[in-house]
Amino acid sequence: MSQEDPRTASVAAAYQRFDPSAYLRNNYAPPRGDLSRPSGVGPWKLRCLAETFATDFLEANRQELGRWLREDPGAFDWSAYSWHACLIEGRGESWQEKERQLRARVKRVLPIDVHQPQPLGAASPAPLPADALVSAFCLEAVSPDLASFCRALGHITTLLRPGGHLLLIGGLEESWYQAGEVRLGVVPMSAGMVREALVLGGYEVRDLRTYAMPAHLQTGVDDVQGIFFAWAQKAAGVEV
Repeated sequence: MSQEDPRTASVAAAYQRFDPSAYLRNNYAPPRGDLSRPSGVGPWKLRCLAETFATDFLEANRQELGRWLREDPGAFDWSAYSWHACLIEGRGESWQEKERQLRARVKRVLPIDVHQPQPLGAASPAPLPADALVSAFCLEAVSPDLASFCRALGHITTLLRPGGHLLLIGGLEESWYQAGEVRLGVVPMSAGMVREALVLGGYEVRDLRTYAMPAHLQTGVDDVQGIFFAWAQKAAGVEV
């Protein structure tokens, strides 16, 4: 994260204590909710693109993702989620084939800093601009305030071609979450704030849906009240 702003520098310092294994256990093992039923997902049917680049700010997280891509012993088991994705898509594809395809199409795992004007650096190997971006539980979790969130959104928008698509997923009205021993702050977002940030950032919001977190799924590792799913398209002529 940018060291020019002391607030983002403070966030970056806090994230050096982030424990990816604890975060995955807290949030994904076992899955929160019932994965035995397909959900009404509308446009949220993602296909593996021909060339996919994964990114993360933390080296520890990039290593964690690399373990799954290499199928290393002890890598996190995403099979329940892969199975559910196959159920939603309804194409008769096995979860094993889904994971094989994804592993084959992820070309690199790259460092990123969303608080820099060039988030991937000046000499990124990723072919830019991209056709599509997916950002999940990132911008609101690494920004000290709403203004910083909007600037970070603008920075990643430079990676996307005009007419390209952004899938932005995040927590609603969340102010903190736990990742191992560290408790990390989050910008509390409403659906209206998300929509406004996207519109001001040069996007057409194609769809915005929210999911309220039931009380029985609130496990004490965060104070999230719901999840937002935003599908937005970068307007033609928008460069930032």
